[in-house]
Amino acid sequence: MKRIILTALCAGMLGICHAQKINLNKAVNAASQGAKALKFSNEDAKRLSKESVDWMDAHNPVADKKSPYTKRLNRLFDKHKSEDGLELNYKVYKVIDINAFACADGSVRVFSSLMDLMTDNELLAIIGHEIGHVKNEDTKDAIKAAYTRAAVQEAGAAASGVVRALSQTELGEMANAMLDAKHSKKQESQADEYAYNFMKKHGYDVVAVYTAFKKMALLSSGETESKFQKMMSSHPDSEKRAEAAKKRAIKDGLWKDPGQVTLPTTPIK
Repeated sequence: MKRIILTALCAGMLGICHAQKINLNKAVNAASQGAKALKFSNEDAKRLSKESVDWMDAHNPVADKKSPYTKRLNRLFDKHKSEDGLELNYKVYKVIDINAFACADGSVRVFSSLMDLMTDNELLAIIGHEIGHVKNEDTKDAIKAAYTRAAVQEAGAAASGVVRALSQTELGEMANAMLDAKHSKKQESQADEYAYNFMKKHGYDVVAVYTAFKKMALLSSGETESKFQKMMSSHPDSEKRAEAAKKRAIKDGLWKDPGQVTLPTTPIK
């Protein structure tokens, strides 16, 4: 499997960025000022999110309908395509990165390496978390920030207050920025709560919220900082998130001790 591709023609893009370093610094400042006045509607967020996801779908290995990953996600997610007033679509990226993300247009993408590590209920908890980000409109904030970052090379356009169409290169930049977006710890905590409520509402095992976070804690431990650790740096501490889920489950009378949580040595199917 490959790593997820974030930016088209990386070598060429790096060369361009290096050559325009001074101008980009000026553009970033101008774009940051313009972002405050940017008239960014829900429809803008949905349109730009779809364009970004379409770009990522075209530049990453997407599991086809015959893939066991797709079949598994269909079994878990199909009944939640219409969830809490949202219309959702989903795919699996066959990449070695461990992640999942959701966008303002309702697109949810789950990475196969994450699926390898999580049980069905744990995947549902993670999906519930991502749906929470969409429902709480955190993804709108993320795509607005990503758009601003992608448009920095045209500071005038970014500062105009009008959302303009982006080129294919800029879409790649925006996809990169969107995937790299960091939600606030408050937003993450609210999405955690949404995930717990999602599991409880549908009769799933809420203890899976606890075990999913315990696995995240195991992934982010170690002597050297991995890419996963960097991704998790903006999130509340995974151990604390696990304990918060456990506390709620005990309060609700739904807690069942799962025993010691470990990472699987072979992929979970």
